Amino acid sequence: MKITAKQITTTAALLAICIVSQFFKNTSVYITGPVINACLILAVLSGGMACGLILAVITPVTAFFISGSPIMAAIPAIIPCVMLGNVLLALGTGLVYKKVKGNGGLIAGMAVGSVVKALFMGVVISMILIPNLIPAAMEAKMGVFQTTFSVTQFITALIGSVYAFILWIPLKKVMGE
Repeated sequence: MKITAKQITTTAALLAICIVSQFFKNTSVYITGPVINACLILAVLSGGMACGLILAVITPVTAFFISGSPIMAAIPAIIPCVMLGNVLLALGTGLVYKKVKGNGGLIAGMAVGSVVKALFMGVVISMILIPNLIPAAMEAKMGVFQTTFSVTQFITALIGSVYAFILWIPLKKVMGE
């Protein structure tokens, strides 16, 4: 598969937006999370599945280095799980939208992607990794960490989907789709 200059440029611009938003992660995940999820969805829609998948894999790494999450530092296995959750959001959105064209297909794709991402992260991170690998010094915050990697992921994916939908309406006209 050949990646074009347009796809590289689109992915780079969306990655830059993600990186800037990650500086606000310590303010609220409800700022950063929706922006990241919107960028993942817009990458799939505007640059194709490869662009969305590249962004899905890169953003958890940049987030770790920028925000320095203590739970991700304590349990590094969370990082590839976040990557996979992002990949599932991108795949769910892209595959459903490809099958069911139009706004209905896009909304359905974003809903499927959001649910699958949240379920995956909720089960793997919140129910398996955190309870089994959390350091004793962090056990008091286990409930917060579990909520962050399950319910919060679903909410931020849905908010990001709304952002992406609103932005995609004029973007697809500009892009000539």
